[in-house]
Amino acid sequence: MSEPAIQRDIPLKQFTTFKCGGPAKYFAEPSSEEELVSLLEYAKTNDIETFILGLGSNILVSDNGFDGLVIRIGKKLGGIDIEEDAASAVITAGAGAPLSLLGNTAVKLGYEGAEFCCGIPGTVGGAVFMNAGAYGREIKDIAVSVRYIEDGQIRTVNAEECAFGYRTSIFADKEDAVILSLTVRLGQGDPEQIRAYADQLKEKRTSSQPLDVPSAGSTFKRPEGYFAGKLIDDSGLRGFKLDDSGAQVSPKHCGFVVNNGGTASAADILRLIEYVRKTVLEKQGVKIEPEVRMIGKF
Repeated sequence: MSEPAIQRDIPLKQFTTFKCGGPAKYFAEPSSEEELVSLLEYAKTNDIETFILGLGSNILVSDNGFDGLVIRIGKKLGGIDIEEDAASAVITAGAGAPLSLLGNTAVKLGYEGAEFCCGIPGTVGGAVFMNAGAYGREIKDIAVSVRYIEDGQIRTVNAEECAFGYRTSIFADKEDAVILSLTVRLGQGDPEQIRAYADQLKEKRTSSQPLDVPSAGSTFKRPEGYFAGKLIDDSGLRGFKLDDSGAQVSPKHCGFVVNNGGTASAADILRLIEYVRKTVLEKQGVKIEPEVRMIGKF
C-alpha cells in the first residue's frame, strides 16, 4: 500500500508519555479522514489488528511492542471549528486535537465549562473514549455529539447514546470504531472569571502532580468511596520503588506511577503496579484497578 505510507518496526516509546514500550510492526499517521478509512480497510482486508494512538497518555505499551498496525491520530486530524451565537458556542474538535487545545480555545473566547480540559494530557479522541475528567467535570458534561467511523461508515451519535460512565464510554466496547470528532456546547461567561478559574486548576495540577516526570497520568481508577492516591499513601507506598529500574510511586502524588529518567521497561512498571494493587488490598481491604490501558502482550 503506497498511500498512505505504512512504516515498519517503529519504536513506540517516542510516542508515549511513559517513555517505554517496544515497536509497532506497522505504523501510519493519516493526514485525512480518507486516508484513515483506507488504512482501516487495508488492515481489515489483511486481517491485521489495529490500535489507535493519540498523544500516548494513559497507556502502557508492552516491551514486545504491538504486533499489528498502530494508527496515530495527530494534528492533521485535529482541527477546531467554532460556531458562535449571542450566548453560547458550538465547538467541534477533531480527534487528534490535544484536549488542552479545546479547553484553552474555550477559555480564550470566554466560554465556560471546559476549563477542566486545559490540563488533561491526551487527545480529544482519547478523552471521548474514556470520558476523561478532572475536578468534578467530565467529557459527558459538555458533549453534544460524537462522529466516528465503523465498518467503513461515518456515523454521528448524540451524547446520550455514548453511554458515558466513569472512565468509559460506548466506544470501549466498539472494537472497530474510531472516533473522528467531538462537538460540545458551552455557555458564555465572564472572561476574567473563566481565565482565573482555568489558571487556578492549572496551578492546582502543577503543584500536586508529577508533571516533570514520565508517566501515563493518573495510574489507578478511583474506587467507589475512596481515593486511590490516599489508599496507596496510607499503605506506606509514597515514593516506593521495587528496584532501581526507574519505576516509582510518585513522592508527589501517590496515584501516579512514574518512570524516572525514562529508564524503566514496561515490565518494570507493570510489576510495580501489581505490587501496589496487592499491597493496598492486603493493608486497606480495597481493590484498585489500573486506569492505564495495557497495549500488546505482557
